[in-house]
Amino acid sequence: MRKRLLALLLCLAMVFALTACGEKEPGKADGNDKVDPDEVVTPVVTPAPTPEVTPTPAPTPVLVPNLYETVRNYWSESQLTQAWGPNKPVDHIFFHPIIAYPTWAFKDCKIPQSQREGLDDWMVTVDEYNKILQALYDNGYILVRIEDVWSEVTVDGTTRMVRNTLQLPEGKKPLIISFDDVNYYQYMLEQGFTSKLLIGDDGQIWAECTDPYTKETFLTQDLDAITLLDKFVLDHPDFSLNGAKAVMGLTGYEGILGYRTQTDRDVTDPTELAAFEANRQKEIEAVKPIIEKLKETGWTFASHTWGHIRLESRSLAKVQDDTQRWLDEVGSLIGPTTVILYPYGSRPDGNDWTKTGESFQYLQSVGFRVFVSVGIEPFSFIKKDISAVICDRMHPDGTTLRWSRDRYLKFYDAKDIMDVENRPDLGYDWE
Repeated sequence: MRKRLLALLLCLAMVFALTACGEKEPGKADGNDKVDPDEVVTPVVTPAPTPEVTPTPAPTPVLVPNLYETVRNYWSESQLTQAWGPNKPVDHIFFHPIIAYPTWAFKDCKIPQSQREGLDDWMVTVDEYNKILQALYDNGYILVRIEDVWSEVTVDGTTRMVRNTLQLPEGKKPLIISFDDVNYYQYMLEQGFTSKLLIGDDGQIWAECTDPYTKETFLTQDLDAITLLDKFVLDHPDFSLNGAKAVMGLTGYEGILGYRTQTDRDVTDPTELAAFEANRQKEIEAVKPIIEKLKETGWTFASHTWGHIRLESRSLAKVQDDTQRWLDEVGSLIGPTTVILYPYGSRPDGNDWTKTGESFQYLQSVGFRVFVSVGIEPFSFIKKDISAVICDRMHPDGTTLRWSRDRYLKFYDAKDIMDVENRPDLGYDWE
């Protein structure tokens, strides 16, 4: 009993001591005290419950995959078991810019009939182009870099070009594609074509386009030859060997890739010249990332001469002046290239096969090694007296769709390709 009494007295003493220490004015807190949730204060105030705050996690960076790595690494070395030797031809086809709005170009655009017929002769439409790409893929072609087909070697002090042996997947046939005039000339902007290349928010190449009917300007990947091939290769990575895409042939007289990077010798007024040059420098800076993105994703570049000149009939002095201007204004931006695509298929000095004229020698002296014309078959010839190769490429366009069906059957059937609904009724040689 005594022990119980002592325990009771001890408990009462502790209660009084704690009550004295905990006393404070209502609503005030000692900065060193924690509020006891069991303490009763008069009047009783029930605070609103404090919502539990869950810390917001730091955002996880969104990693945009390098889509092109899938293309570049699609074929492993162990799969490249087919040797395509120097005795086997490598097909080469080329396109001009493709017509985004064929109804406008062939019917509604207010242009002379001669220009309309020119579009019909040398261009294909978006729909035709898409069908051609699919046919090439279905027929077993695989894109290769023109720079991988030939190499320059030196043996016993003599430097010459040689055809390389390509290692391909079984059942595939090598194909080079090139594009002329990837400049987006002003006249084309009014005739149903896209207007320039840009890098979109997704980091990929897009094309700027203005609808000729609504005048709305927008970005697209569905109306331009470059972006369409990009998309096709991403969807069909087995269509490309080691990431190869195609060769872009660039002139310089209206800039490159839709950017007005050219000089103008006709502007002589100091004020006008200063303004022109300031704008030119802005265009130069704007196009640089486009060039780098194209290189990164498998595209290469070639000269198409600065002024789109006929090399067969121009004097050496004119060829030299034009070439130096191209090197200064275009080559300085795209970097070195060994490839020149002849405008009009026009060969230097009138003949680059059986002779090596002074214009050809000059072009070779500034770094060109692969000289590309236009023909009816995959012809190529390694020159014996100088380090250079000449070759021909075939041309899918309105002319060959109409009149050369049989010759192009290895690529596609013109019957399945030609847009007879929109093209002028000018005939064709197939039923």
